[in-house]
Parts: sequence; structure tokens; C-alpha cells
Amino acid sequence: MVNISESASEKIQEMLAAEESSELFLRIGVKEGGCSGFSYGMGFDDEKHDSDKVLDIRGLTVVVDEDSAKYLYGVEIDWKESAMGGGFTIHNPNAVATCGCGSSFRTATDAGKPNPDAC
Repeated sequence: MVNISESASEKIQEMLAAEESSELFLRIGVKEGGCSGFSYGMGFDDEKHDSDKVLDIRGLTVVVDEDSAKYLYGVEIDWKESAMGGGFTIHNPNAVATCGCGSSFRTATDAGKPNPDAC
């Protein structure tokens, strides 16, 4: 469902190790908004819901809520270093349009609820 590169996995594990709780996992999701209709969410969580999909990716526990799963199928998450620091990148094969800042998207079948003031 979701692919996480080795460099992204290493960065996520490093960030998890810096947290005070060993019960945390990575939650990835999609919500309506952003200038193209949907925006990504990625962060640490410690609460799972019955409808969540739980994945084991490169030794990481990754949780995706049921509503987000259809938008995240085939997504590739990577970590890129640059002269200005580093950051996660998301390549979504389901996206037919993205915004200029790269943090929101829409699919061929669902435009979400765009917010043109988001970028």
C-alpha cells in the first residue's frame, strides 16, 4: 500500500528514538483541504482505531485510517537532504494535480475541498 524509502525509514526511526514514549507509531493520512483539494498528514500517534489499517514497513509500524487508504495506495515517501536541510517527499501515483507547494493534491475521481488560500 505505502512505500517508505530506506532513507525516510532511517529518519523516521531516528525521530521516534528522540521521543519519550516507546508506544508511538507513524500515522499517515489524508484530509480535505489544501489548494488542490486534499492534504497529507504524517506524524506520530499512540492511539489506534478499530478501522485503522496497520502496516509493517521496514520495521516501522505505520497506521492509515480507513478513509485515507484509497488515496494512499502506491504512495512513495522519501527523505531528501539539501543545502537548506532535509525533508520528506511524497510521490502519489493517484494524484492528477498537485499544488505549487507540493503539499496538496487531487485524484481523477475526487477533488476534495480545495482551499485556494492554503498555500
